[in-house]
Formats: sequence, C-alpha cells, structure tokens
Amino acid sequence: MSSILFEIKNSVAYITLNRPEKFNAFNREMALRMQAHLDECASVPDVRCVYITGSDKAFSAGQDISELVGENKIELKQILAEHYNPIVKRIRNLPKPVVAAVNGVAAGAGANIALCCDIVVAASSASFIQAFSKIGLIPDSGGTFTLPRLVGWQKASALMMTGDKVNATEAEQMGMIYKVFDDASFETESKKIVATLSQMPTKGLAYTKHALNMSFAASWEEQLLLEDKFQQKAAVTEDHKEGINSFLEKRTPIFKGK
Repeated sequence: MSSILFEIKNSVAYITLNRPEKFNAFNREMALRMQAHLDECASVPDVRCVYITGSDKAFSAGQDISELVGENKIELKQILAEHYNPIVKRIRNLPKPVVAAVNGVAAGAGANIALCCDIVVAASSASFIQAFSKIGLIPDSGGTFTLPRLVGWQKASALMMTGDKVNATEAEQMGMIYKVFDDASFETESKKIVATLSQMPTKGLAYTKHALNMSFAASWEEQLLLEDKFQQKAAVTEDHKEGINSFLEKRTPIFKGK
C-alpha cells in the first residue's frame, strides 16, 4: 500500500496521505514521496491546483515517533532538513494554489503542513493540535512563523505552549482556517473549491501567492513596488486578455492558466 495516493484529474492534483494505521503520520519514505509529488505538481502544466487530504479518520498526526527511537533512529536535525522543511517550502513556492482539506485530526507537523497551504478547510469533526510541547519539543514545519500570523501572537503562544486541541469551529472563528463544512458534505464542498480554482487564471493566482509570501518581510513601500511588478506580469498573460474580452463580450471567460 502506497503511503501517499496521487491522482491528476480535471487539472487538479489530488494528494492523499495514506498511512491510516498510523493516523497518516509521516515517516521518511512518506515525506520523500510527498516532496516528489509536489515537484510533479509544479512541473506538469495540466496541474492548475493541488488538493491535500488524509485517508480515513486523520489528516496527519505529524511525525511517526517510532523513527525517533531504536538503533536505526533518525535524528531530528535530519528530519527537519530533509523531510518537513522541504515539504513546506515546496508548498509555499509552488506557483499554483494548494488547498488543505483537513478531514480529521491534524497534529504537530501535520497541523503546520496544513496551515502553510493557501486555503485550509476542515470537516466539522477535525481538530488542530500543536502537540510538540507534550514531548518537550518546539513547533516546527514553519509553525512558529505561520500560526502567529494567522491567529495573533498571544493565541499562538498559548496554543503552542499548552498543546490544547482546537476544534474546527474554533479554528475558523480565530482565523486559523478558511471554512468548516459538515462531515457529510465535506468532501463535496472542499472539492468544489479546487474545481473552481482549477479553472481560474493560474498565473494570476501564482503572482498573488508570491506577493503574499513576500509581504511578510517587505515594508509598505516595498510591497507597493512588488504589487506593481506582479501586476505588470499578470497584465500580459493570455488569461488577463481573456478576462477583459469576456467581460466586454458579456460571456463566461475560459481561462487556460497561461
């Protein structure tokens, strides 16, 4: 059984974390496979959006603890450098929107991988846990960068230090995620989002993503210049021309991601 299920359909790449017996916790093989699939998503022109979810009852429980003990244990330095940091960097640098569909518990690195995605939605039964403090570690996978920017310094600090569970409704209310859907409609509703994104102007979305990435370090004046730069790039795309023509012709635009 593959640790990750991968399918490209209707311009959407579907990535399913698939170690249900371990609550989709990452081991080395799974982390490297995840990186390879993200690279494929970046390189295949037909992929215009990425959908990440988990199989069965969990999104991901984070790191498979069994890899941290025993004669063949992997050092945390290697795990961060070769597993999680490359994953979150790929997600943030991927020039296409990435949607995390959190179907169940997302803990530790599993939570922070989800939260670094462009759009995060959750099933009503899902939850988010910064579980690192429970085993004497600090949040990784970009968590100390991402979470305070989503929910504020005080809330992030408390969640990281206490390791308290945040249910999906609470996560939506505090701005941690975009939307919550009932369990029964979660798959259908979350896939509607990627179906829409896959038919939108992909380059324009990529420029928006890049501008957001750089806004964390830029000054106000620098960000205005950056917007000017990316707006000029967007203005010469085929999809921008199609958007203008369809508006003038009063018809639905047909974007091609070019």
